[in-house]
Amino acid sequence: MTAKTEAKSEKDRVVIFDTTLRDGEQSPGASMTLEEKLQVAELLDEMGVDIIEAGFPIASNGDFEAVSEIAKVIKRAVVCGLARAATGDIDRAAEALAHAERRRIHTFIGTSPLHRQFQLQLDQDQVHERVISSVTRARNYTDDVEWSAMDATRTEHDFLCRVVEAAIRSGATTINIPDTVGYATPEEFRNLIVMIRERVPNADKVVFSTHCHDDLGLAVANSLAGVTGGARQIECTINGLGERAGNAALEEIVMALKVRGDVLPYFTNVEASMLMRASKLVSAVSAFPVQYNKAIVGKNAFAHESGIHQDGVLKNAQTYEIMTPESVGVKSTSLVMGKHSGRHAFREKLAELGFELGQNALEEAFKRFKDLADRKKHVFDEDIAALVEDEMAQSGEAIRLVALTVIAGTGGPQKAIVTLDVEGQHETREAVGDGPVDAMFKAIKSIAPHEATLQLYQVGAVTEESDAQAEVSVRLGEGDKIVTGRGADTDTMVASAKAYVSALNKLVTRRAKSKPEALKAG
Repeated sequence: MTAKTEAKSEKDRVVIFDTTLRDGEQSPGASMTLEEKLQVAELLDEMGVDIIEAGFPIASNGDFEAVSEIAKVIKRAVVCGLARAATGDIDRAAEALAHAERRRIHTFIGTSPLHRQFQLQLDQDQVHERVISSVTRARNYTDDVEWSAMDATRTEHDFLCRVVEAAIRSGATTINIPDTVGYATPEEFRNLIVMIRERVPNADKVVFSTHCHDDLGLAVANSLAGVTGGARQIECTINGLGERAGNAALEEIVMALKVRGDVLPYFTNVEASMLMRASKLVSAVSAFPVQYNKAIVGKNAFAHESGIHQDGVLKNAQTYEIMTPESVGVKSTSLVMGKHSGRHAFREKLAELGFELGQNALEEAFKRFKDLADRKKHVFDEDIAALVEDEMAQSGEAIRLVALTVIAGTGGPQKAIVTLDVEGQHETREAVGDGPVDAMFKAIKSIAPHEATLQLYQVGAVTEESDAQAEVSVRLGEGDKIVTGRGADTDTMVASAKAYVSALNKLVTRRAKSKPEALKAG
């Protein structure tokens, strides 16, 4: 239940800077296609995100193209491109943002002793000069320039104040203070923002921003502490997606401010009822599942199993729920789906779960739903979500699973016969392996040769019953390329084959684009 507060002024508004498409995509295996990035960007714009960091244009042609295309279609939000403190980076970012109605260049440099000595091999004066030159160059392209002190929380205070002052004097309009390695505690981070704002001349003329990583599980707490210290922009991602342990989760930030307005008297312009839809979309396109007990958008966020809890909720939901499911886009009532359900009910269920499919995709998904309903006693929301995500993952892929036969058991040998559709041509191969999964993967590899190694094979059940769909994740690595595929089916072997083929398609796509070594920041 949202706390009742008086109307807030614009000075209490927290700007939401979403970096799902940049920092989030830097998660190993989370790469998205151009079409997927556009889909995410348009949803972020629709839900009221203020700034969308669309990518790192200098990192690759793919990143440049993504930023450029997003810049063309986004009408409300500011589109941002990341750039190191280097002429080529800044020029490339400006080129990618050329068509944006509202654009921002975000330039950064490491400021801590560790970054200066080991990563940059620069002294304080050299870093100071690069701050001035990079911000000045970026300002020549746009009036909206953000500057970040990478690893700010491990930077000497005197030097941090010196470079922040230089950035402001050179024309930066937003100053970002990142906790790049998730090292700070909330009190430390709040005090750091307060200290900078008190010591740096003209600090009141710019917006201060937080960018907190979750290595100690404190990203959201640190971000909110930064706001109480005077920051008015939070950099975050959907589902907390990001490098290592991830970033501050956008949905947690938005709802913390919404629910606890009594002690956090600030607000955002994000439409909270779209949070679940955004979460499901990002999870689907990144192939990163949302943990069941994830705050706000997890499967169990509004689930109650304990008899005491159930009794309390039935009498008054506020006994165990501090916000309503509807407030984040989860309907409190749901359609019960089964083999007798029609297309209308199925379409409504998809909308409830945050999926929008074209007519052809809807027909394919409905057919698979009917087949699933014939095999399962109960079809749950999670089954439908897994089914649609699997269908979306396979749509338009160059390689598709057509048929699979597996021979397993104690007698051996374990054998798999696989038929794949490779760009319209059916090919069938047979292989023997150390177990049915090994045999199946060898058969697929004989049809579509590659040098990738299997880094992860993970099987989970979508729901809890014995006839539950299996949801399989497969991670492949080839050189510096890491991709993850997912597949779902009531037959674990079929789900495994789908996941392997899904990862293989991503690998082929990335190989075709000849993407150079990924560049990462803050």
